[in-house]
Amino acid sequence: MKGRDVTIAEVARHAGVAVSTVSYVLSGKRAISAETRRRVLDSVRALGYHPNAGARALASKRANVIALVLPLRAGMHVPVLMQFATSVVTAARSFDHDVLLLTADEGTDGIRRAAASALVDGLILMDIEEHDERVPVLRELSEPTVLIGFPADSAGLTCVDLDFEAAGKLCVAHLAGRGHREIALLGAPAVVYERGTGFARRTRAGFADAIEARGLSGVALPCEEGFDDVRVTVKQLLADHPQVTGLVVHNEAAVGHVLATLRELDRQLEVVAICPDDIADRARLASVLIPAEEVGREAVRLLMEKLEGRQVPASTLLQPRLTYRRA
Repeated sequence: MKGRDVTIAEVARHAGVAVSTVSYVLSGKRAISAETRRRVLDSVRALGYHPNAGARALASKRANVIALVLPLRAGMHVPVLMQFATSVVTAARSFDHDVLLLTADEGTDGIRRAAASALVDGLILMDIEEHDERVPVLRELSEPTVLIGFPADSAGLTCVDLDFEAAGKLCVAHLAGRGHREIALLGAPAVVYERGTGFARRTRAGFADAIEARGLSGVALPCEEGFDDVRVTVKQLLADHPQVTGLVVHNEAAVGHVLATLRELDRQLEVVAICPDDIADRARLASVLIPAEEVGREAVRLLMEKLEGRQVPASTLLQPRLTYRRA
């Protein structure tokens, strides 16, 4: 018998189990005993059964696909974005879902088109702006959504992210605890702030609040990613603020260039970065981890809970953790 002619009912009869048990074994949606699972899989192989994805989707009214809306915009560090994307894809597979990656910056049109296509069950969105034009559309959609990031008004939405405001404060606390009284922040490229990107502005706000609360002197500057631009920014910072001894860098692409410039200028500043661990490990820097894997996994879990009709928290903020590394 050809595999395409075999039905799930025939597999169930061959294995001596209910049709629902075969379905649970194949989908992984319920725990099945090892012996029953083995018997069902033996029958699947013996009969050459191949589940029809289209039939499954029609029966369940699910596509088993989620969309990850990750617009590749100026000033975004692609390697870190791909860490988030990889985490979402890996987590989605554990729920038997694939991921449709949407990288074009199409704003509300892209969201509406993805939702109307019936190709996806839900959407995860990244690079959220404080006044994101996509937010009103998300509140209207029947498909569930999760945002990696927070707009200024998150009412009616499900959002998850690192608490970047707390991260900015934690970096200041670390440097202040080590005796630094004048601290600078080199942040994201200027275009990221100009777009009103939430994570960059929240980090800067946390930095400024901590500086004021502790009675320190501080300055926050945008920083581009290329070596020449970073060099100019660092030299100007030190010329304008020669008493700066502590430096927070929230720009993954610029970390190495900042350190190279400080060596060139023979300036001994203590640096703490907000970045992935691999960057901080190479440079032997104290750092606050950007937990891409944890955030992506949590975003998928929240979306799956919503797909099942369960209530989820509106706001999930992961607390920052600082790792100190001796140079």
